[in-house]
Amino acid sequence: MPQVKEIFRTMDYGPAPEANQDVIAWLAAKKDGFGHFIGGEFVPSKDGAAFDVFNPATGAKLAQVAQGGKAEIDAAVESARKAFGPWSALPGDTRARYLYALARLLQKRERFFSVLETMDNGKPIRESRDIDIPLVVRHYYHHAGWAELIESEFPNHKPVGVCGQIIPWNFPLLMLAWKVAPALAAGNTVVLKPAEFTPLTALAFAELCREAGLPAGVVNIVTGDGRTGALITEHPGIDKVAFTGSTEVGRIIRKATAGSGKKLSLELGGKSPFIVFDDADLDSAVEGIVDAIWFNQGQVCCAGSRLLVHEAVAERMHAKLKARLETLRVGDPLDKATDMGAIVDAVQLDRIRSLVEQGRTEGAACWQPSIAVPEKGLFFPPTLMTNVAPAATIAQEEIFGPVLVSMTFRTPDEAVQLANNSRYGLAASIWSESINVALDCAARLKAGVVWVNSTNLFDAAAGFGGYRESGFGREGGREGLYEYLAPAWEKKAEEPAPARKVDFSVTPAAETPAVVSGVPRFDRTAKLYIGGKQTRPDGGYSYTLYAANGAAVGQAGLGNRKDIRNAVEAAGKATSWSGVAGHNRAQVLYYVAENLEARTDEFTHRIASLVDGNEDAAREEVAASVRRLAFYAAHADKYDGQVHSTRSRHVTLAMNEPWGTMAICCPDEAPLLAFVSLVAPAIAMGNRVVVVPSPAHALVATDFYQVLDTSDVPGGVVNIVTGDRESLAKTIADHDDISAFWYFGTAEGSKEVEQRSTGNLKATWVNYGRAVRWADAQQGQGREFLRRATQVKNIWVPYGE
Repeated sequence: MPQVKEIFRTMDYGPAPEANQDVIAWLAAKKDGFGHFIGGEFVPSKDGAAFDVFNPATGAKLAQVAQGGKAEIDAAVESARKAFGPWSALPGDTRARYLYALARLLQKRERFFSVLETMDNGKPIRESRDIDIPLVVRHYYHHAGWAELIESEFPNHKPVGVCGQIIPWNFPLLMLAWKVAPALAAGNTVVLKPAEFTPLTALAFAELCREAGLPAGVVNIVTGDGRTGALITEHPGIDKVAFTGSTEVGRIIRKATAGSGKKLSLELGGKSPFIVFDDADLDSAVEGIVDAIWFNQGQVCCAGSRLLVHEAVAERMHAKLKARLETLRVGDPLDKATDMGAIVDAVQLDRIRSLVEQGRTEGAACWQPSIAVPEKGLFFPPTLMTNVAPAATIAQEEIFGPVLVSMTFRTPDEAVQLANNSRYGLAASIWSESINVALDCAARLKAGVVWVNSTNLFDAAAGFGGYRESGFGREGGREGLYEYLAPAWEKKAEEPAPARKVDFSVTPAAETPAVVSGVPRFDRTAKLYIGGKQTRPDGGYSYTLYAANGAAVGQAGLGNRKDIRNAVEAAGKATSWSGVAGHNRAQVLYYVAENLEARTDEFTHRIASLVDGNEDAAREEVAASVRRLAFYAAHADKYDGQVHSTRSRHVTLAMNEPWGTMAICCPDEAPLLAFVSLVAPAIAMGNRVVVVPSPAHALVATDFYQVLDTSDVPGGVVNIVTGDRESLAKTIADHDDISAFWYFGTAEGSKEVEQRSTGNLKATWVNYGRAVRWADAQQGQGREFLRRATQVKNIWVPYGE
């Protein structure tokens, strides 16, 4: 044994193993295997199917776990449905007590859960003990508070219902808490599937649910592989699906739930940039990188896997990184002196090795430290790849392992361009001693979470989630609660939306009047409106529109795929609108309202002639449209973000940002009011829109673009393409440069929009063919529209020396 003076001289760490006899005893007591937790009881699979769970650090079998099938999912959903009524009817403060009890029980058993998590997952005990489990406890405490406040803080909202939740293997218990805690706080019940590699802490949590006295059926846990998850997402009794995992599986789930009416939130993959400017504290940045990419062996969706470093300091940065990597310890995860543990499974280890080899093949230089790596178990050394091209596979694909790829930049603009050169947008980290540089960069990054001079900071009070193909929806904070609530009126809406059959034939209409009082009239052709200009449709065709009495009243352009392309390009060029102050956008909207009101008689006559001839109803619709424009003008500079109350000595800014380019398909009812109710909140929040108006009432929209022309609306902010809504909706859903799509039409169209929007995983809002009472302030306007017109970016800024 070395003497103390020798240890002080070499600073070598000795072994510091964490005791695990309590976990071993618990597992031994379950030697016959774990069943599913359904209706408050543990039950085996009806067909006896099961699979083994292993310790990735040693290869030792830990337990046998039941494989869930259709019978088990049916039983779990039935149990959750039965429990939903009584649970959602409980006062919020009563639900809060259950959540508080879960928090306390977890807190009392922190060490047990930490050890179990490490044995099951392979992550170092320091991470399980000091990061994962304390955050789990924090989420239940935090959401106990939300349960107390749900009625007052979320008025006119109701719980969604039965929630199907599918969680990954990298943070097994923490991901469970991120999903179960808000679901229960909002009054929902749960059917959850843990990852097949790491189900054990979820099953231990199920025992805590019984100990806390949670009513049977409120939480149900069914174990199994991807087949079990598919049964959950496809089950007709599930009202909401929450998934954390790969983007590829996220796409499958988006398609599987399309048209079902299920609410969906997806937290998917990432390729997060770690940006180091030349004025950064390089030593601090090195420690940040260690936390960003070698934390949990890089098996983190928001891992800072792309190092973007200013070329002036790149050589020094790489040298410091290499020196730091030589001090990392890879080995037994239960050793408290271990920095990196085991990869979760052989399949994942093979993927990491394959991608690193591909990086070498594509010209990258691979460097690994000379530290010891255990031969037994699933281990991979910390790896640095340099000389990486921005388009290289390892720079674009999520490796999900302890591999850092490094690239250089010269200017802040180039740094932002490289950072955004990804289909993902989950997180980013910025290192600079200049707060101006850091915040300017943070505002321009396409990422849902940005850490300034820090990395991998999490708290239950701050939302977490991504942009682009990193998914949609948020977990944590106020924004995360919305994922488990729905507007009360929406829960009751069953009336089908009226639909007018439209003939898109391009042959001339014999009924079209050619003369007025014996004099040939000037034909006013209603064109498309793209980039602030009236333009003919690309195909050169128009279709005839008819009044309610059957008389032809005019023609509108028959837009096609190329017209949508042109409109999206025009919207993409109008990016300055997103940077305009809310006050200035408000003034433009007020101007639109003023000019619309001045043309009340004209729009009244147009609406009445197209709809039902009722001039009084049409005049009220115009007046309601003016009021709605004023409503969103008023909100343009008042729909604020907030500063979340997270860690001390941190400012955590929750900023509402526009999606960018949005698409909107309007319904057939209330042709002017629906159009305004959808377009106004979108542009008030800084979006640029491509709008397809009601095909039957397109002339209302083509009249409206004359109002836009006289109201200082910049070209490209509102683009109007008339024609077949269902055909154009398919093109829009397929378009990867559209970030969000609101569709209000038929049930079939809603399903197709959701199915086709999987390419870039754009956020969608569809009506499933149900009618909206646009004149009703509860349904046709409000914060729900503003919330859906924005995405939340959380920026973490630590302060102090």
